[in-house]
Amino acid sequence: MEKKREGVIERTSQIVSDPYYFLHLMAFFSYLPIRTSVAQYTSHRLFDRELQAFLAFLMFSAIKMVREETWEGFVADSILYAKIFVIGVSSVMDYRVAIWFCVIFSVVYLLAQQPAFSKLGTAKKLTPMQLEDLLSDGTTTKYWLVEFYACSSSKCVRSSRCFPELSITYSNSLLSFGTIDLGLFPNAAAKFGISLAGGMSQLPTYILFEKGVEVSRFPDFYVDAAPALPVTKKLLCQHFELDRLLLDYINGS
Repeated sequence: MEKKREGVIERTSQIVSDPYYFLHLMAFFSYLPIRTSVAQYTSHRLFDRELQAFLAFLMFSAIKMVREETWEGFVADSILYAKIFVIGVSSVMDYRVAIWFCVIFSVVYLLAQQPAFSKLGTAKKLTPMQLEDLLSDGTTTKYWLVEFYACSSSKCVRSSRCFPELSITYSNSLLSFGTIDLGLFPNAAAKFGISLAGGMSQLPTYILFEKGVEVSRFPDFYVDAAPALPVTKKLLCQHFELDRLLLDYINGS
């Protein structure tokens, strides 16, 4: 109960303090004074359209809440739906109002980016050189699972919570977790067979090393490869057989 309360407080604080959430909140609230000022000139069907949009938004958000595994993914989709419905309802009032909201949302998109999950769990933030040293050092853990990401990638932001939470569950003396920000070290991408072309479509990329040698990766080793499915904890757990590695650790293998 205490953890849930702390989580709510943390998210509320983030909404107030982070530019991405704050600017979107102000943009959505600006609908109220605009509606009040032009309501006398609008169609009597406006309230019906607003009610329909609100119920549709609640329905889509509820579906996403059940399907999405991360808070970041749920928020990203909810904000997208809210933008669509606000622009749609605004067009009933006046097409100029709808254009105004399109401009506002475009400016917010340019000025602010959705923040990624900030905690690392038990994963270590590494540089490419540090990773190479760890992989070549025979005294480290047998396995290293490394996430290559970039904060500018929306897919990385949506899945940013998965890797830290997996590290808390599965890290041990046999398996270690690490992360490398390719936004800071773009030249290191080619060294690990990762393409940053096409809007960083290959990110995030996850590579499992055994005794310094790559044994598995997601997505597969192709220039144009990209995850067909959203990155989730279940997907990563199954792909890299993390349960088996944990059993090996427990059994002393």
